[in-house]
Amino acid sequence: MATAQPLVVATDGAMFEEIRRVAAVVGCTFDHAADLAAARGRWTRAPLVVIDEDAASDSPSLPRRDSVVLVCKGAAGLETWQRAAAVGARRVLSLPDDESDLTVAFADVADAPAESPGPVVAFVGGRGGAGASVLAAAVAVEADRSGPALLVDCDPLGGGLDLPLGLEETKGLRWPEVRLSGRVSVPSLIASLPTRGTLPVLSCGRSGTGPTARALTAVVAAGRRAGRTVVCDLPRHPAEGALAVTAAADLVVLVVPVEFRACMAAKQLLHHLRPHTDRFAVVASGHSVDGATPARTAALLGPPLIATLPPERRVAATLESGEFDLPPKGALATAARAVLAALRAPSVAQAA
Repeated sequence: MATAQPLVVATDGAMFEEIRRVAAVVGCTFDHAADLAAARGRWTRAPLVVIDEDAASDSPSLPRRDSVVLVCKGAAGLETWQRAAAVGARRVLSLPDDESDLTVAFADVADAPAESPGPVVAFVGGRGGAGASVLAAAVAVEADRSGPALLVDCDPLGGGLDLPLGLEETKGLRWPEVRLSGRVSVPSLIASLPTRGTLPVLSCGRSGTGPTARALTAVVAAGRRAGRTVVCDLPRHPAEGALAVTAAADLVVLVVPVEFRACMAAKQLLHHLRPHTDRFAVVASGHSVDGATPARTAALLGPPLIATLPPERRVAATLESGEFDLPPKGALATAARAVLAALRAPSVAQAA
């Protein structure tokens, strides 16, 4: 059954064009009726009704309902409020001053919550070069095979997560070009991003600013609300944005090379992250050094070990060429599936 659309009641004029422009900003399509009489058949089933003041001058008897908005040009006077009362509108929005409120009203419908909120998983390396970004990309690709996902690059100094995925020449917005004002519309955001197959990727750029904490929080919340698996690649420096994502994540995965120094570096990082969450897991990467084992690495840190990630020569070669081949039986794909399994069973991934 098709989802009901908002209903806009307006004559074809300047106000209707303004309403249509605002709806388009958040990717919201709507039904249109020229007057209230024509709106009668769709009046009760529309999730939102937006009425131009001029179209409300003649008010036939319609059932009272919630989510009715009257839109006027300039400041609302007594006559405007009388018309609003006649049609049962509890809100009067004046354009252009209240455009942001009308945007949110349309976004709430276009971006209605999914039946089940999506999970959020964040990755951070115990040291530089641990493989956290590659594993984050692999988890996003693997998650997207079974349902909608979103890969979010949170590291402005990481060179851009679009590079290993071979998307550097693909058209679409990166963080420096993303402009967010208030609530994020997922359909509009997804349509503006480069994609690998069906996986949208919000990458940092090679220049320009990285995402603010507010922007990161808004995007992660929007992806979760839309039912997507949101995969975040965090920087090692625990800045405000990284900490905000850490707090929002259902699982934070530490990718730690099997070596003592990397383990100590990861322990310092854990110290900064623990006040914001207790949902950690460890993936041990690389070759064992000096007899260290993945199990010993995890034991020194505390959170459970959920996967190992030995070097995979074929993957390394494709990363350099921007092809990002993910062999289904390889170590990287196996680790990605283990992370997703832990994400779906978060009680397993609690810090000790």
